[in-house]
Amino acid sequence: MTYRPTALRLLPWLSPEGKPCYLAPGGNGGIISRLADETEDRQLAEGLDVCRSARHVLGDPLTPNAEVRYTAIRLTECLADALRVAESRGRRLPPAGDDADDLGEEPIREVGNGPADRDLGARP
Repeated sequence: MTYRPTALRLLPWLSPEGKPCYLAPGGNGGIISRLADETEDRQLAEGLDVCRSARHVLGDPLTPNAEVRYTAIRLTECLADALRVAESRGRRLPPAGDDADDLGEEPIREVGNGPADRDLGARP
């Protein structure tokens, strides 16, 4: 059995009205698909950077309230981006019960292929 995604792809940005954007399925590697992949990678890497900075800010008891508030705002933005990326990627996974062999691909053997999977460093 060959799995072909038919669902719309949730894109990693919102419309000017703040609504989700979707891409109709097509051949892999289209311009919008590649732009979405690059945007997702950039968003996850930025989230990792913000998380590292937040650990520093929140680890200092003398950090001013305004800086803590700004850090919380940035963390919230990055979390929203990461959740949208996770939802989009989750929608593109084959249905439960499909074997990797049916897809003509190698089974996934390890976790940690993206920037969000890298070590965040020691906790404060």
